Amino acid sequence: MIDRISNANIQSMMETLRAYQTQSTNNTSAAAETATTKVGQPSFFDSVKNALDKVNDADIKADAMSDAYDRGEDVPLTEVVLSMQKSSLAFEATLQVRNKVMKAYEEIMNMPV
Repeated sequence: MIDRISNANIQSMMETLRAYQTQSTNNTSAAAETATTKVGQPSFFDSVKNALDKVNDADIKADAMSDAYDRGEDVPLTEVVLSMQKSSLAFEATLQVRNKVMKAYEEIMNMPV
């Protein structure tokens, strides 16, 4: 499940980057047409923020379930462990995406002009 979410987020990020690349290479009228056809779609930064918010929500949910179990509330241990694993996987996937982005950024910055 996390792999599909990560791949979907990565594909969304790549499409957005390609759109910005197209806008920067085309003339202003073509860039304006591209910008007007994309109205209503979230920006790249909104997509990243939404993905990070989902990871944060998973972590908060896992912490809340763990605290509830520690207090002795009627929370199955399997649900607690699953939510903690989901949170961990989401964080690891986010970390891997960040590492790939940073590596790509470093490669771009080291390219000769």
